[in-house]
Amino acid sequence: MRFITATALAALIAAPALADGWKEDYQVLKFGILSGENEKDRIARYTPFEEYLKRELGVEVEIFTAGNYDGVIQALAADQIEFAFLGSAAYAAAYTATDAGVEPLVSRVQNDGSTGYYSVIVTRCDSGLEDIAALEGKVLAFADPDSTSGYAVPYFNLSKEVDPKTYFSAIPFSGSHEAGVQGVVNGTFDAAATYETNETNGIVQRMVTKGMIGDGEACNIWASPEITSGPLTARANLPQDLKDAMQTAVMESPEKDKTAFIEMSGGVDSTQKGWIRVDHDRYQWIVDMRDWIKKERRSGS
Repeated sequence: MRFITATALAALIAAPALADGWKEDYQVLKFGILSGENEKDRIARYTPFEEYLKRELGVEVEIFTAGNYDGVIQALAADQIEFAFLGSAAYAAAYTATDAGVEPLVSRVQNDGSTGYYSVIVTRCDSGLEDIAALEGKVLAFADPDSTSGYAVPYFNLSKEVDPKTYFSAIPFSGSHEAGVQGVVNGTFDAAATYETNETNGIVQRMVTKGMIGDGEACNIWASPEITSGPLTARANLPQDLKDAMQTAVMESPEKDKTAFIEMSGGVDSTQKGWIRVDHDRYQWIVDMRDWIKKERRSGS
């Protein structure tokens, strides 16, 4: 009986050590964030969350940024970073680029219980361009080739009605959501694709809050069906205990560090209330959509 008790006690003592065994090989963790807004604001929003993760995980944590979405995706593929906050299309791109070498951990939940958002096309409110028909022969800017709301979803849905390559006079990539909207306000583009969660939360609303554009300068003229919110993504080859620890830390962030959670989710005007655990099945339709777009572009049809 003593032997059994001693063995059980030894197992209990060893369990935490085994659970934290990943720390020997991962003394610094890096998580990527996409270029939806300028780098300075991106880093400022996520720095409190970075500090929260350091405390919760007990290792150094660093933010990784890149000039475009593909930079973050390639960093995952090259094992240069461990995690990344991705949009749905960027996750699908990473899943394809790594031959299923990434997996989603958590996604966002809004105050109303919804777990999605919308792609929108915006024009200057005073432009007189009030629908897609009015954009024929105009310049429509997409955000980034790996953006869900800024490219994949609007391109896929518009293609059901028109051929974007010939319907618009040009369909350039602006490089980021903010750059696209700013280009519309400045007159560089006639319209731009971006996103919003609801009437009070989105890129346009955030830019107004930050003083980048004036209220009433950019208006929506089109909205997509609801898009599944993108996931915090992990490399599949990471130790399961590490993935579990990160998933738990992020899930618990609204309660354990409300300030950090609010900042990284968009500030005091954010409508996100928490997180849900997700798996790949939730995003397979995005993978399929990206595959269609890639084939369509290659065919030149």
